[in-house]
Amino acid sequence: MVIVIVGPTGVGKTKLSIELAKQLNGEIINADSTQVYRGMDIGTAKVTSEEMDGVVHHLLDIRNIDEDYTVYDYQKDSRECIDEIISRGKTPIMVGGTGLYIKASLYNYEFEDEDNKSYVDENLSNDELYEMLLKIDKDTTIHKNNRKRVIRALNYYYKNGKVMDNHSDKILYDALFIGLTTDRDTLYNRINDRVDVMVNNGLLEEAKRIYDSNIRSKAVMTPICYKELFPYFEGTKSLEECLDDIRQSSRKYAKRQYTWNKHQFDVKWFDVDFDNFNNTLVKVLEYIRNVKSS
Repeated sequence: MVIVIVGPTGVGKTKLSIELAKQLNGEIINADSTQVYRGMDIGTAKVTSEEMDGVVHHLLDIRNIDEDYTVYDYQKDSRECIDEIISRGKTPIMVGGTGLYIKASLYNYEFEDEDNKSYVDENLSNDELYEMLLKIDKDTTIHKNNRKRVIRALNYYYKNGKVMDNHSDKILYDALFIGLTTDRDTLYNRINDRVDVMVNNGLLEEAKRIYDSNIRSKAVMTPICYKELFPYFEGTKSLEECLDDIRQSSRKYAKRQYTWNKHQFDVKWFDVDFDNFNNTLVKVLEYIRNVKSS
């Protein structure tokens, strides 16, 4: 069985995954699209060696920031990890905030090796792109405002001459989805506080190294924390303005993560006891063991 831990940023997914791995003879598979890159540690809240506490982690630090890493790449790599971990009698524990990575890994989504060529005019509006998609796939389940997925589906069609088969939600693995949640005020306060912790841990120095590299790849410009600080380095915004941008973007991202997970996966949600995290761990373990024994 694959254990999948989902939830918004800052809710404690990493901590839970490590404790579960200790209890369930598990190894952890990263499912965060930003944490596959080397040198992006503080801003992506990447697990530290100390936090790992001896638990094996996969798919961290496998690309440089000037290299591409696509959903297709993750699908292939993560499935290899899952199969290899299971073959050794251990439990794969997938954890991370990138819902599409989890979906591509566990479900029968079709992807092919992506090139960087776009077959559509990306200057078109969301409505125009969506109308193009409807003409080739009237039954699409992609929302018209999910611009990235609409463009990906169009490019797939024009490159391969067939519609991307993303309609079926057939899961390929025996998987159990665990969701961590808390009330909005608590979550937003944790997100705000985490930005301050990141700054104290060296976020500005890390972001400045990336800024000075002049690399503006997808890896650099996608995650929250780095691009928001660039105006500070350029002298066009104050540090506090940039940090507020990070906090605001992180809160919006957390809301999108909730929406995705609730609509895409069959999740058992647990309210996190931040005062005594072990209480949450005990409840999750009890649920997992009950499911396994049923």
